[in-house]
Amino acid sequence: MNASAKHPATVFDEIEVRHCELLAEYDECVKLELFTWGEHIAVPSAIFVVAHHTGGQILGAFDRGRMIGFTLALAGTRGGKPFLHSHMTAVLPEYQNRGVGRRLKLFQRQEALKNGVPLVEWTFDPLELKNAHFNLTRLGAIIRRYIPNCYGITGSPLHSGLPTDRVVAEWWLDSDRVRGILTGTPCAVGDTVERISLPTRISELKSKDSAAGARSQKEARESFEKHFHAGYVATGIEARVDVTDYILEPSGSIGGLRLPEYRPEEFED
Repeated sequence: MNASAKHPATVFDEIEVRHCELLAEYDECVKLELFTWGEHIAVPSAIFVVAHHTGGQILGAFDRGRMIGFTLALAGTRGGKPFLHSHMTAVLPEYQNRGVGRRLKLFQRQEALKNGVPLVEWTFDPLELKNAHFNLTRLGAIIRRYIPNCYGITGSPLHSGLPTDRVVAEWWLDSDRVRGILTGTPCAVGDTVERISLPTRISELKSKDSAAGARSQKEARESFEKHFHAGYVATGIEARVDVTDYILEPSGSIGGLRLPEYRPEEFED
């Protein structure tokens, strides 16, 4: 029985989203990640096999049989409760901005909830503001953890020689916050908010001027760490003229979301 027969597919127009379970499909995932990120941070097909056999997810998006996107998630537990760490999501350039990434994430949510998994986490570069908008505003993830130089300094041109600072997105799949955002009825933001402002064109800036990019990254790191230690959580993002603001709320007053206790120092070396 093939993968699409074993797992009901989600089909939007000509694009099918489903589980991947064949070695040939994992090889296609590797080709796509090499095309997207290069060999510096790519993982081999064996990791996809391990993920499949240990409760993770490998989801593919296909256009008439051709893989045009994928998501790889690894299984984990914290405090005795399961979660998924969504390590990679890639979509071919010609299919970006067409909702493919969102379809992959929605299918990931559907399958996780079906298996009793309440949380999906992933890391992303907080200077990539388009990704931040997608993660916080379109999906309803929140951020309360910052990892300086998460993957080390790499030779990838995507990283512009900067430390690979990352924030951790937490996607609480069955929360009122997430359900409201996905149905177009988001919960209201409270009156007590803080802001972290970044140049709107920071992605372009860091690729052209690494020194300026490094300064902006350092300022953002210090601001995020200060607010996270004070109990604030990033819940949204708002574009203004030349700057874009992360919106942060106190962890105990986020509309539609009751977060488990979290102490940043537990995750620090």
